[in-house]
Amino acid sequence: MLRAADLTCRFGRAEVLRGVSLQVPRGGITGILGPNGSGKTTLLRLLAGALPPTSGEVRLDDVPVASIPKRQLARRLAVVPQEIHPVFDYTVLDLALMGRYAHLGPFGFETAGDLLAVRRALAATGTADLECRHFDTLSGGEKQRVVIASALAQFDEDTNDEGRLLILDEPTAALDLHYQFEVAHLLRHLAEARHLTLLVTTHDLQFAWQVCDRVVLLQDGRVLADGPTVDTLTPEHLRALYGVQVDRMTHPDGTVSLVPVSLVGARR
Repeated sequence: MLRAADLTCRFGRAEVLRGVSLQVPRGGITGILGPNGSGKTTLLRLLAGALPPTSGEVRLDDVPVASIPKRQLARRLAVVPQEIHPVFDYTVLDLALMGRYAHLGPFGFETAGDLLAVRRALAATGTADLECRHFDTLSGGEKQRVVIASALAQFDEDTNDEGRLLILDEPTAALDLHYQFEVAHLLRHLAEARHLTLLVTTHDLQFAWQVCDRVVLLQDGRVLADGPTVDTLTPEHLRALYGVQVDRMTHPDGTVSLVPVSLVGARR
């Protein structure tokens, strides 16, 4: 669905990405993991068409992203940033309606169709009963689900769900365990029940193991490994990526835990 070929990105003399190539297949969830400063957020911006690469190309269904008009692109590709801080005291409904900007006419007024699309998105994220609440009064987990709803409302109603790409930058970074599980469950639901394609960045190994079908490991602006999660999140790859010994433990019920044990070279 989304393909990046030999992406390089420089800011002045600093080369942030170096020859990155990857594919995000249609359907399922692809994760991007890497240490701080590895280029994850920059890579997301390039893949979403928000930042032009210094060299290389990004294609969405074999069409160069740079050639797709912004409004048309926004109806098929939506981004959930790591943080959102509204300037005004918006209600949940008002904030979710911002996701419809690519559909508004020349005067910027929403229609009954826009309201319907937003309410469907709120229902899909379990936040329909919050639409009259002010965004700043919500819990962290509720805020994240509302922002995801706004992104879902951005999609074109005429586009097949399988043709939609949702990009999320560290969606569980500021959440406690309860809300991490809640968001993880929501993302799996969107991928499995609605057949959306999702691309997420994360620092959380366990979240990536539980949620992602595929994982890309990014190190110093280059792809260290790329493939199915079970083949990518191995102790060997994680040792090379983070300099940490990570044990992969299988429990009697078949679930797997990734347990950081020690720094490489340190005594256990």
